Order: sequence, then structure tokens, then C-alpha cells
Amino acid sequence: MQQVNLIQMFPGYDIKQNQALSAYTNTRVGGPADWIFWPKKLTELKEVVRYAHDQTIPVTVLGNASNLIIGDTGLTGLVIFLTNLTDITLDTHTVTAGAGAAIIDVTQVAAEHSLTGLEWAAGIPGSVGGAVFMNAGAYGGQVAESLVSADVLTPTGEIKTYTNAELDFGYRHSTVQTTGEIILSATFALAPDEQTAIVARMEDFNTRRASKQPLEYPSCGSVFKRPEGHFAGKLIMDSDLQGYQVGGAQVSTKHAGFIVNKGDATGSDYVAVIQHVQETVQAKFDVALEPEVRILGK
Repeated sequence: MQQVNLIQMFPGYDIKQNQALSAYTNTRVGGPADWIFWPKKLTELKEVVRYAHDQTIPVTVLGNASNLIIGDTGLTGLVIFLTNLTDITLDTHTVTAGAGAAIIDVTQVAAEHSLTGLEWAAGIPGSVGGAVFMNAGAYGGQVAESLVSADVLTPTGEIKTYTNAELDFGYRHSTVQTTGEIILSATFALAPDEQTAIVARMEDFNTRRASKQPLEYPSCGSVFKRPEGHFAGKLIMDSDLQGYQVGGAQVSTKHAGFIVNKGDATGSDYVAVIQHVQETVQAKFDVALEPEVRILGK
């Protein structure tokens, strides 16, 4: 890895070396990446990904970095942010969006064209690629319900298309989580509806989110998957863990399902809080809490 200088290999590309990832994550934690790359177009992405594959450079793709925790030692290899791949296009009742587009922006475009099916995502601070990757959902809706297909880039630089069925969606799961492929874009099939009704639903969801979630602090969003027959937040609250804190990471006093950064948290702080919550809930209720958030690095 030390033998390679990606800045010299790809002059003019937006590549930085040894940058702290805390500047780019919603939690505001995370150590340095060897390299960070922001492709301006698909051809750049294909070229660099193919080179990384040939040189056995580890590749990590991050969307809006909203549902993950990065360790204090950072990430080895190449980290790619797709924040420039944001095109959103419409074709009658379908919307196609680049992986780097904010899912919130896609819901706004859909609403402007009186299309329903994505209102549940109106306040989710993630990217389209991240939403497809984890089959994001909220308020009874999820990506799998409206996604038609997704284009992906293989580690060798080839583009292929997955149908909804081929993505093998499950609860916070898609097949792309295990293939090493990069989501490039996604197409959603929506339905016509009254614009006022669509906007009203979006506003209702956003009002409920603002009243219940600790949006005033950096966080990684909902930390744990919903255990069968339970709600993670209620189990944590009933375990008297709200306010529990390690370093700068605290179980939110507003919503027990969130862990917030009170100002100076580290990745280690977050992991320590997660482990304590898991151990406490397991001991008190005999329920295993599985993280929904991705934990990367050490």
C-alpha cells in the first residue's frame, strides 16, 4: 500500500491522502483513511476501482456516512465518496437517482411531480446508494417496496444491473453487502397521487421524527435492529440506560435507540456504549440486540 501514490497515478482526480474521516461522518468520529476519492464522473470511478482491484488495495464505499461508526485508527486503503454522482431523472412514474444523491432530494423530486411511495424517506439523512445497500426503511416503508432495479460496479470495473428480486432484500439487508460491488444508481417505481396529500405525509413524518429523535446532536441514526417481538429503544429505556455515557458517546435521553456525540466522542466510545447496552439488555431481558449501524475499522 505504501508503494502506491494514487495522487500521482491519477492527476486531476479529487483524491486526498491521510485525511481524518471524522470530517465526513454524521457521528463526527473516525480516524484517517489512507486515501479518499471523490469521483466526478463514472469513468473516473471505473478507472480507479479497476486499478485498486489490480493492486489489491482495499476499497470502502461510503454514502452520506450517516449510519456507520468508523474506528479511531481509521480505514486502510481507498475510501470512496459518491457525493458527486447525484443525477435524478424521471420517466412517467419512475425515478432514477445516482447513488450519491440524498434520498431526501429524491423524495422532494417525487413530491414535486405528484408521485407517491417514498414519503417515508423524507427525513432520512442518507444517500440513495446507502439506502439500497441496507434496504433502509422508516414509518412502515422501505426501499424494497418501490425499487425496480439498481446498477452496480463490480470490483473489476464492469457495470451490471440487479433487479429487485436479485438484490435479495431483507430487514436492513441486500445482496450487495456481501459482493463487494458498488451501487451506482437506483430506479424506483412510484404511483401518482395528489401532491397536497404527499406533502402532508412527508411533513407528518418529519414532525414526528423531530419530536422523537435527537437531531440536535451528531449521531449514527438508529443503532440497533428491531428484535423480533420487541422494540430496541423500549428495551434500552426499560434497562435504565438513557443517559449512559462513555467519553463523549451517550445513549440519548430523548430516544433510547440513538447514541449521540456530546462533543468529543471517539469510535471507541461508541463501541463501548454499544457493548454495554447489548450486555445489559441481554442480562435483563434475555434479548440479543444486533447493531443496525455498520462498524468499520478498529
